[in-house]
Amino acid sequence: MEIRKGIGVSPGIAIAKGVVIDSKDYRIPRRSILDSQRDKEIQRARNAFAAAIRSLTEISSRKTIEEGKIKDIFAVHMRFLQDKTFRKRITDFIDKERVTAEYAVSAILREIASHFEGIDDPYISERAADIYDIEKRLLTHLLGKMREEMEHLREEVVVVAHDLTPTQTASFNKTFVKGFATEAGGRTSHTAIISKTMGIPAVVALGDMTSAVTAESLVIIDGNRGVVIIDPDEETLRQYRNYAQQISLFVHQLDELKDKPAQTKDDVRVQLLGNIEFPEESQAVADKGGEGIGLYRTEFLYLYGGAEPTEEDHYQAYAQAVKVFSRQPVVIRTMDLGADKLPQTIRQAPETNPVLGLRSIRYCLQNMGLFKTQLRAILRASVLGDVRVMFPLVTNLQELRQAKMILRDVMEDLDEYAVPYNAKMPVGIMIETPSSALTANHLAAECDFFSIGTNDLIQYTLAVDRGNEHVSLLFSAAEPAIVRILRSVIHDANKAGIGLSVCGEVASDPEYIMLLLGMGVRTLSLASPMIPEIKKIIRSVTIEQCNALARRVATLDSQRQIKNLLRDAISQILPETV
Repeated sequence: MEIRKGIGVSPGIAIAKGVVIDSKDYRIPRRSILDSQRDKEIQRARNAFAAAIRSLTEISSRKTIEEGKIKDIFAVHMRFLQDKTFRKRITDFIDKERVTAEYAVSAILREIASHFEGIDDPYISERAADIYDIEKRLLTHLLGKMREEMEHLREEVVVVAHDLTPTQTASFNKTFVKGFATEAGGRTSHTAIISKTMGIPAVVALGDMTSAVTAESLVIIDGNRGVVIIDPDEETLRQYRNYAQQISLFVHQLDELKDKPAQTKDDVRVQLLGNIEFPEESQAVADKGGEGIGLYRTEFLYLYGGAEPTEEDHYQAYAQAVKVFSRQPVVIRTMDLGADKLPQTIRQAPETNPVLGLRSIRYCLQNMGLFKTQLRAILRASVLGDVRVMFPLVTNLQELRQAKMILRDVMEDLDEYAVPYNAKMPVGIMIETPSSALTANHLAAECDFFSIGTNDLIQYTLAVDRGNEHVSLLFSAAEPAIVRILRSVIHDANKAGIGLSVCGEVASDPEYIMLLLGMGVRTLSLASPMIPEIKKIIRSVTIEQCNALARRVATLDSQRQIKNLLRDAISQILPETV
């Protein structure tokens, strides 16, 4: 028996024979063409795009692709394939460089993917997998090579691979593919999202794995604990079969909660909102029982596609999200660009420490044209529903006042042309730095709501780069300093009578929900797949239990003590979540 530890990205237990597959990785040499071949190669590229769109449409329409989140991801792929600017970039490259269509496709897409991989933000860097997926799809049609499919399977298996693309994962037949494990991958990759949406247990980031699995290996995938067991002994196998039955029953119970309120046992309502990156994801939030959008990350409008988004591009994206939640809040965060998170259309001198550099609201305030274009679109969309605007990484009162002044300038421009908008649109800020947290009482007097971004707040408060494997274990919301700073911000927001939500990863972590409720949080914004489980926790506790837990946490002085207390508390209330 061999046990491997990785990152569990999709919960559940799978027990089956292991099948190792390899992802094809086309390496295209640069080949020049004659002038007389130029038109032919351009047409080949156009034909490949048309064929890729057809094949993607066919996969998207399969009965196995039932969940909105998967369709959302394919919609992003489709939007990329249909982007006229991007397609022109390919054909212009063929025309100018006199190269084959396949080389142009590979060179351009790998340049884009490499740009994404270099961005120090997992939500963006892991989108590179989508770009590679699109590249392989186009090359499949250009080279006439068929990528490996799993349709020949006639027995239950778990798939083991170095990595999997989103469309590979989505094409798995759930009748036979019961789980998968990969050597590479991350918690927020689209492959991980698809596996969770399809209900396929998955563990990623396992390191060298494929060499350990043979044709005769029995493999257990534990997506809850992030563990893979190769050739388990009889006792381990028996325990996991019992565990799988318990999890199956729990998941079925979660499915029944969609239309029930997130309300504690003593009748305190909690609002559960969704985090999205693309407008297509709004429906997935609604399907999971979400009550609106608490965080719309708009920088993806800039990072996908080959051109800067126009005001109309912004407006249409926001309108699509608002259409799903016409009577519920849609909180649009202005672009979190800058430093290493820049689209290819923008060039900026490299910075020694980009995390502390020109980014987020600072970048917006120094790029008025981009900022005003986005604000015009948000204001136009504000008449469609309960739209709210939120400024990221505000560190002081001056930045908030500057941003609000620019917003008022844009309102005056719209007034001049009689463009309708909601003049009372709520304005909020992200609390993501110690400086904003320590001056939250002053900031609260000049905005309508706070959203606590725990990811950056923890990173800046503890001086821990969560992407650095040497110190990542120090990144924890259970540090007494983080608990104290959260309590302070929540107190200041509630005292000022403004709205408050938590939108970082802590809002998705079952272990922290009771603590957040006990400290006074009544709105959470989280990834849509986690909404049912968090709702189940809320419906299983009383506010008095949560208050008592928060008081006990306040007396502790170490991360380990706090972490153990939180885990013990949720284990007693709802052991299935741990």
